[in-house]
Amino acid sequence: MKSMIRMRMSTADAHYGGNLVDGAKMLQLFGDVATELLIRNDGDEGLFVGYESVEFTAPVYAGDYIEAVGEITNVGNSSRKMTFEARKVIVPRPDISDSACDVLEEAIVVCKAVGTCVVPKAKQRK
Repeated sequence: MKSMIRMRMSTADAHYGGNLVDGAKMLQLFGDVATELLIRNDGDEGLFVGYESVEFTAPVYAGDYIEAVGEITNVGNSSRKMTFEARKVIVPRPDISDSACDVLEEAIVVCKAVGTCVVPKAKQRK
């Protein structure tokens, strides 16, 4: 089972100089993807208990469109192991005009992660 969310990073997401977006924003997107996966799999939002690994591979800036995808890779009694990837799919082109953007021919992976969520047995509905 897979899930995907896509959103544009705004200037409010930019935390550092040069309109650089805080890496924690990617983890927030992964949390939203995980919640949807748990609802679809178990009928409950569950709880995110931790990450095994997080790797930031490219910068994200205000104006970038990010696609965050996740997949449940292992189902235990109450645990759900998941993999996540965030990709930059559209970038602004201020060199052309203040409203120009390009759709990237090939998405740029900006973050990868592996994490575990838990849905207590009593809350599992599927």
